[in-house]
Order: sequence, then C-alpha cells, then structure tokens
Amino acid sequence: MDQSNAPQSGQALLFLTDEQLRKGIEAMFFAYRGFTADPDRILSEKSYGRAHHRAIHFIHRSPGTTVNNLLSILGVTKQSLNRVLRTLVEDGLVESNVGATDKRERNLYLTEEGAALERELSDAQRDRMRAAYRAAGPAAVTGFRQVLEAMMDDDMRRQFDALRDTRGRS
Repeated sequence: MDQSNAPQSGQALLFLTDEQLRKGIEAMFFAYRGFTADPDRILSEKSYGRAHHRAIHFIHRSPGTTVNNLLSILGVTKQSLNRVLRTLVEDGLVESNVGATDKRERNLYLTEEGAALERELSDAQRDRMRAAYRAAGPAAVTGFRQVLEAMMDDDMRRQFDALRDTRGRS
C-alpha cells in the first residue's frame, strides 16, 4: 500500500516529511482556485476582481467599518484600496459616510445592491465549503479550521478574532 496516501495517526502528523508538506501546499493552491472560481466568474461579469470581493466581504462583516480598518484587514496600500472603493461607490454598491466623531473618517456600508452581490458571492463559496465539509466529516472540519488558524501570524489572528467577536463566535 502507498504510505503517502495512508491515513496518519496524530503522532505521525507531528513529523511530516517535506513531500507530505509539499502535497499539502499544492492542495491549498488548488483548493483556493476552486474556492475562488465561482466568485471570479460572477465578478468578471461585472468587471470586478478579487480586491472588490474582499472589500465587499469585510464591509458586510463590519458595517460602518472605517477605511483605515479595512486597510489594516486587507493589508493593501491606501492607493489600491481607494481605487477599489471609488469603483464600488460610483457603481452604487458601497456608501461612504463621514464619521460621526471624526470628520476625517469614512464609514463604509453596503447598499442594497452591494448586499445582494455579497450574498451571491458568499452563497457560491458557502455551497462549495458546505459540500467539502460534508464530504470530509466533522473531525476534519475542526482540524482544518485549527490548521488555518495556526497558520495566521499574531496580527492576522487578532483581526480574525476581532471579526468573530463582532458577530459572535462561530
């Protein structure tokens, strides 16, 4: 039997070979392609890209978020984010309001049209994840999430935890 595909005990997984790690890295690349395929198709029909999707996703997750907070979450340049936000505002998907306490801040909200696009994009990704989770089983779901969270650096982990805290732990 080919040991490279055999189920591994928890102890054996602590000592992964370079080949096993390479297979995991490649699986992540291909899984990411699958995970983004449906949203990419939807976005391309509207002449948007993944940067637009990420902005829409995180504005939906934190209505009223500031441009600076979004910059921090996305890890992009101000110029890059401003280009994306300008398009989303001009197209009527995002609303930018002056901050109540700090007039220099811009609070971002999805419009009804933006929320509809966010639902369409998220539904496609949820359908794919739901099917994968069902196929893998509950233990794999927990393990997968633990692996993803363990791969985050401290700053990413703080941002991830903050997002979960705003919508309740899930």
